[in-house]
Amino acid sequence: MKTRSPDPTSAVDRDVQAPRTIPFEEKLQKAVDKALYGSGRPRPQKVRNFLNGTWIGEPLHVILTDIPIGAWTAALVFDGCGLITARRELAIAADASLALGLAGAAAAAAAGIADWSDVNPPARRVGLIHGILNLTGAALFASSLILRKKKFRKQGLVLSALGYGIMMTAAHLGGKMVYEYRVGVDRTSGQIFPEEFSAVMPETGLEDSKPTRAEYHGTPILLVRKGERIFALAETCSHFSGPLSEGKLIEDTIVCPYHDSRFALNDGRVINGPAVHPQPCLEARIKDGQIQVRKPQLSSSLVFDR
Repeated sequence: MKTRSPDPTSAVDRDVQAPRTIPFEEKLQKAVDKALYGSGRPRPQKVRNFLNGTWIGEPLHVILTDIPIGAWTAALVFDGCGLITARRELAIAADASLALGLAGAAAAAAAGIADWSDVNPPARRVGLIHGILNLTGAALFASSLILRKKKFRKQGLVLSALGYGIMMTAAHLGGKMVYEYRVGVDRTSGQIFPEEFSAVMPETGLEDSKPTRAEYHGTPILLVRKGERIFALAETCSHFSGPLSEGKLIEDTIVCPYHDSRFALNDGRVINGPAVHPQPCLEARIKDGQIQVRKPQLSSSLVFDR
């Protein structure tokens, strides 16, 4: 089972307090994570990579949410115009938009659940409320579509309006998760790396096959020596700021200790999610007994070979 990142809700003086009560959302998240993780088997991991959006370099959930929001907004417009004109084709368009939105919502929910299983507090609780509201909104839209098919159109219109209001509230919380809690945001964004070769560690301080943290003006850098090669990349995991220097080396990859995101050492690409953003890589060299790094040049190799 995966190692989880430190939980801020449990950071208070455990030596003084009684054992903390595990929140419901944490229990639920662990159950979801266990089900999705599949004991680390390759096939469940491929499914998670797909749902996280590892293959496109962006969170898939964020892309898919545009489908139900757009479709249900169109349905609302069609319904409004239909009430004014009483044209049958507008009613047909509204119903089709509802159905399209429900299909999109199902896909977005699958991706959202995969993302939520690796979210830390306080975003975890907000994410759970976000998901419950979305499910409630989708249920209202589904009920509306059923009522419309049964010729109870006015009642269906009311449920659609309620569903739309709940969906917008859920969307607000989704925005809060991104802009306030930085869920799905590249955590390495804004870090400053040297433009020219700069010393970050004595060569003698870097052991073979041991992930090691160095710093450049406060920015953490991961250094890994593999035989005659030295790899250098951002030490902060792009997913949830995990310290990659505390991670596990698997061949020429590094696994984050927080949520098991796995990155290639030579170019920083994501091998396994939940991360979707690659790790920034640096050029490395040894000069005057010092390991020096800099931001990559277009025509240069990222790996130092002695």
